[in-house]
Amino acid sequence: ASASPGVTASGSPSGSAEPEKKPKKTASPTTSAAEAPAPASKTPVRATKKSGGDGSGGNGSSGGGSGPAAGNGSGSGSGSGSGSGSGATGGAEAQVLALVNEERAAAGCSPVTANDRLTRAADDYSDVMASSGVMSHTGPDGSTMASRVEAAGYQWSTLGENIARGQADAASVMDSWMNSPGHRANILNCSFKELGVGVHFGDGGPWWTQDFGTGR
Repeated sequence: ASASPGVTASGSPSGSAEPEKKPKKTASPTTSAAEAPAPASKTPVRATKKSGGDGSGGNGSSGGGSGPAAGNGSGSGSGSGSGSGSGATGGAEAQVLALVNEERAAAGCSPVTANDRLTRAADDYSDVMASSGVMSHTGPDGSTMASRVEAAGYQWSTLGENIARGQADAASVMDSWMNSPGHRANILNCSFKELGVGVHFGDGGPWWTQDFGTGR
C-alpha cells in the first residue's frame, strides 16, 4: 500500500516532496455500512516552524481500489520548549514504536522515545478521524498537525505525521508506511527524537496516527 506524493510547508502550505512509488494497493477513504470498509491512502503533509511563525502542509486525494493506505508529514525549523514523558504504552501503539525503532536502527538512526503529549495528540486525532469517517491531515474543525500537538502541550522544532486506515495490526500498518517513500522518510528521519502513536479500533478502521517530533 502507499500514499500519494508528499506535500511540504515552510511558512506556507505549498511545496512538494519526493513522489511516491505506484501503490501495490489503493483504496478510497470512504466507508460503507453495507460492507467491510476498504483501507485508504492519504497524502503526506509536512510542517516547519521558524522563529516568528509556523507552517503546515496540506492534504491530498486518495486512489480507488482496495488495500491498506497511509498519509504522512514532516517538518523542521526552530522553536522553543519541549514535551516530555512516556506514552504509546498500549499494545498496538507500543508495537508500532518498537517496529519504528527496529527500522531506524537498521538505517543507522537513534531510537525515538515515546512522548505522552505526542501520544495524546495522536490518540485524539485517531478518534477524530474515526468519528468523522475521513482520513485527512486536516481535521473537521480545520486543525493541523502543528495545532494538534501544540494543543496537547508539545513545543516543537521539528514535526512529522503519518496516518493510515484499515490495517489490522502494527505489523501491517508499518509495512504499509515503509512501502511508501513519504512515510518511510518520516520513520527514518534521524532528526526526530520522540514519537506518539494513536490507534482507534472501530468502524471504518483501524485508524492510525504517528506524530513524530523534536522538542526545544
